[in-house]
Amino acid sequence: MSKPISAAPALDAHKRERRKEARPGELLEAALDLFVEKGYAATRAEEVAVRAGVSKGTLFLYFPSKEELFKAVVRENLARTVTEGASEIEGFAGSTGELLAHLMQQWWARYGATKASGISKLIMSEASNFPELARFYQDEVVTPGTLLVSRVLQRGIDRGEFRAVNLHLTVHAIMAPLIFLVMWKHSLAPCCGVGGAIDPEQFIAQHADLMVRGLLKEPTA
Repeated sequence: MSKPISAAPALDAHKRERRKEARPGELLEAALDLFVEKGYAATRAEEVAVRAGVSKGTLFLYFPSKEELFKAVVRENLARTVTEGASEIEGFAGSTGELLAHLMQQWWARYGATKASGISKLIMSEASNFPELARFYQDEVVTPGTLLVSRVLQRGIDRGEFRAVNLHLTVHAIMAPLIFLVMWKHSLAPCCGVGGAIDPEQFIAQHADLMVRGLLKEPTA
């Protein structure tokens, strides 16, 4: 009587395939942790592989260099935030002031409140040593984000809700306090007591209120 064919080889192959599919995400997660903890220069590819539980060869199979790994981390965690924000503009039914405030709060929820926000501090501290990464960050994150906020401002102007303003300068006026909030989170926040703490949601709500009030079109005489 012949023995039944074991299903173990097929199950093992299925597990290996699932494991293979999971590896890029695990590598990006491990890389994000280390880049935020140690910075770009101090992070070694070997450390990322060890933290992800794979060999160095496996890491380079998916990401041929540390630079490419960093770029993948940025695309996964930062560029995606800009894309999600852009998709919300099209279907937003409220006023432009409400839209601007909503996007600012969502920016914090999707990015500022996550560990990925440490990438902003990393770029600012290491841009001069790695200008090619700074240019990549500018192209993938800063420029699309600037265009996104400019679209919101132009929406308000076109609808007669906002007065005409210099879009380029106003975008920086909107974003600068948000970047400050992220930098504070990854520098002074752990050292501050209750008296020096900043509630991010309240901070952003206050900032959005000030910006919207300043942008509203003045009534005609």
